[in-house]
Amino acid sequence: MTIPTELVNRIFEYEEHGSKSLEWHLQFFGDLISSGYAWQLQGHYGREANAIIQEGLISTKGEINWELYEEHYEL
Repeated sequence: MTIPTELVNRIFEYEEHGSKSLEWHLQFFGDLISSGYAWQLQGHYGREANAIIQEGLISTKGEINWELYEEHYEL
């Protein structure tokens, strides 16, 4: 598994500092889901991805539901 450098950097950032904001979190996990890496990394990533998908904020393809986000979390 060769993860693109930009995504590796974001994983390190997430591991060290957590998410900067909910928007950042959704974009990060959207990218992990769309690339398939959410299911290949340690269990936390898959569990968090599943939770966000179940909440309806991200589709199984990694597409963010910005309307739901705005409705519940206000940009």
